[in-house]
Amino acid sequence: MSLKNQGGFVCKLQFVYWDANGNKQRTGGSGDIDLGQSDTEDPGAYGVPDGAPVSIYVDVVWGDDNEGSQMFTYSKGSSCTANYAISGTTLDNSLGLTGMSGC
Repeated sequence: MSLKNQGGFVCKLQFVYWDANGNKQRTGGSGDIDLGQSDTEDPGAYGVPDGAPVSIYVDVVWGDDNEGSQMFTYSKGSSCTANYAISGTTLDNSLGLTGMSGC
């Protein structure tokens, strides 16, 4: 998954997934992504198991976090990337899927 930061804040790209027991898990992810910067991360590098339902989670530093509404099935080694952008302010931000690439 890829995240472009178009907001007036610093954020981190993370993931949420559902484990084999149906429990929602949140993983770590990227370092700080500053305004105007992008980062692409592989959910599997942060513990998301192959075949698990996964979504993007954006940790907004000093603000309200945001979670993608789209679910994907993680497939290790896939070249597909879900591209997202986040904009707004720390307490009023918007996260949206901007497209898919590499599929």
